[in-house]
Parts: sequence; structure tokens; C-alpha cells
Amino acid sequence: MKKLRFGLMAASAIAIGLYPAVYFIFDRRFGLLQSKSEALLSDWVWNTGFYTHIILGGVALLSGWSQFSPSIRARHLQLHRNLGKLYVACVLLSSVAGIYIGFFATGGFVAAAGFICLGAVWFSSTLFAYRSVLRKDTETHQRMMMYSYGACFAAVTLRIWLPILMLLFEDFERAYRIVAWLCWVPNILVTHWLVMQLPEKSVAKAASA
Repeated sequence: MKKLRFGLMAASAIAIGLYPAVYFIFDRRFGLLQSKSEALLSDWVWNTGFYTHIILGGVALLSGWSQFSPSIRARHLQLHRNLGKLYVACVLLSSVAGIYIGFFATGGFVAAAGFICLGAVWFSSTLFAYRSVLRKDTETHQRMMMYSYGACFAAVTLRIWLPILMLLFEDFERAYRIVAWLCWVPNILVTHWLVMQLPEKSVAKAASA
């Protein structure tokens, strides 16, 4: 079951991590951009934030799942460290960009607040994880990396929940206001539950399970 869960996590992370490439293949009026105004789409500051967020967020998804692989960490420690550095750098930039574009979220204040809070949680948990490993506090580092990737995985869960909510409500803005919170709050709660079930010295082992 652990291998199956890990395989599903990795497969979905890779699939959604590659998803931003779609915006460079098809017309820009694709997906969520269909709900944006022409004025916003022509704003270079917003565009910089948007593409920074989706491209580096995709790289974070692609590099982050491997950090929980015990075989990679045991056999290729330097690769693990390099991918970790790449993940942290991508998250810190992508989360700040995500906070900025969150102010322009479709669905008004409720949706904006959800995505801004997500960006703040993603940024702070990742920064705390990085600072912890610099202090050689590996248990805190791995706990916080679990929270960080739980927030990062919102990119996956958003794309699971949004079609379901669209079927239920047949109203994109209503669905989007809900998914702005539903895509990440349960992830963090589940991560918290998993961490709290573990003895302090078992966190490192559990993070790789």
C-alpha cells in the first residue's frame, strides 16, 4: 500500500507538473485564463507573476515527490540534496508569485483569500524546512517538508475537486471560490494528522514512506 500511495503521488505530481506546458502549446485562452479580462491578460506584471507561478510551481511538483523516496535518499544523497535545493528555490519564488496573482483570483474576495493563504502556508513551511536543515535539525526539516509538499500538492487536488464542484453547482465562480480552500486545507489537515501520529524519531522514516 505504501508503494501504491507513493506511485500514485509521483504519477499525479509528474502529470500536473508538466501541465504548464499546455499554456505554451495551445492558445492562451485556455483553462483558467478563460475567466480573465483582456486588461489583466495584457498586464505584463500579472503575466510575469502568472508564468513564474505555474512554471516554477510545476518544477517544484516534479522535483518534490522524489524527496520522499527512501531509495533516492539512501543511494543518491547528493541528488536528493540538489533536488531539495531546486525545490526550495522554486517554491519560494512560485509562492510569492502565487500570493500576488491571488489578489486577482476569479471569484472575488473568498477565492483570493484562499489562494493567498495557500501561498503564505507554502512559503512559510518551505522556508522553515530550509532553515531547519541548515541547523541540522533533520526531524523538523522533514516534518515541515511534508507540510510544504502538502501545500504544493494543491495543484493536483485542485484539478480533482474543480470538475466535481462544477458538476455539482454548474457555476464556475461558485466552484472556484470553494476550491480555493478545498484544494489545500484538507491536504494540510491530513499531513498534520500523519505527522502527529508519529513518534518524534520516526518522522524521518515516515516522510519517506
